[in-house]
Amino acid sequence: MSRSSTTIRRAWSGSDDVAWTEVGEGDPILIGGWWMSHLVHDLEYEPIRGFIDALARHRRVIRMDAPGSGLTRSSRGSSITVERHVAALGAVLDAAGVQSATVLAGSSGAPVAIEFAASHPDRVSGLILSGAYLRGADIAPEGDRDALVDLVRRSWGVGGRVMSDVFFPDATGEQQRAYLRHQRASGSSEAAAEALADVYALDATAAAGTVRAPTLVLHRRGDRAIPLALGAETARAVPGAELRILEGTAHHPWHGDSGTLLRNALEFAGVDAAELDVVEASQERPASRPDAPISDRERQVLLLVAQGRTDAQIADELYLSVHTVHRHVANARRKLGVPSRAAAAAWVTAHPD
Repeated sequence: MSRSSTTIRRAWSGSDDVAWTEVGEGDPILIGGWWMSHLVHDLEYEPIRGFIDALARHRRVIRMDAPGSGLTRSSRGSSITVERHVAALGAVLDAAGVQSATVLAGSSGAPVAIEFAASHPDRVSGLILSGAYLRGADIAPEGDRDALVDLVRRSWGVGGRVMSDVFFPDATGEQQRAYLRHQRASGSSEAAAEALADVYALDATAAAGTVRAPTLVLHRRGDRAIPLALGAETARAVPGAELRILEGTAHHPWHGDSGTLLRNALEFAGVDAAELDVVEASQERPASRPDAPISDRERQVLLLVAQGRTDAQIADELYLSVHTVHRHVANARRKLGVPSRAAAAAWVTAHPD
């Protein structure tokens, strides 16, 4: 049974009626909104539900829809600024009766969380950033940004597929269809386009250097939506921040190898490693198909992946090119119907010859 909660609460913040909810017990983790979140539909999407449930095994998880998205009611007289986002975070903590929390922010939530930590240092006990950037204008050239906003506004279907290819490039066909259904359910094409334009306008460059909270920056090496260079720049800008580079291409923390990201985040949030019982979110569980048709070489490669070897290390040991190793992993994942190298490695470990 899912631990996730859909009891929607409200917090007033200026012109924004901010929707929030919570689940779990213990020290609080606040998950700010991101582009096109939706408190109810997010829990109907298995990857997010599994991610939230895993966090809630150890912490009180407070979620919110940012101004302009999901169930939060916002006036749209102009762009929704970072100041409105920051005010909404504070209003949710007030409504939850929380003075200080660990803030977990992904993607466009990262610059907002940085601004919040800089302006409200007493309210942020720790900052965990995933797929982070400082300045939206650095994500892509201006012409590309404008074109994507226009495409999403004109055709949510086509725009959504483009976004899916960037956010979750290794998704199977079934996973992509589920992601697109979730994306379209979360808001209209106009709301998505306006929120995307706001994402590109965010800029926490000036605030980053004044953050005093302990900060962990998690970034997947092959992230296409927010390149690793922007995550590394974020870690350099925040005093004392630690950058941990994770393998994978998925942008959102609940896609791909979510189990590794969860373990890093929870350990940083103070959960004792000996007590962690993080079970990778449901999309990461190994397929129960003992007769899956993977080749002997694919099995050999996956067993080395299970031992924690990188593609380069596997290539050296098996006298292959790195490209060939990557291809073997990708082929095995496709045959097994799993979304990540970690899930494929888990399958082959659970199904020995």
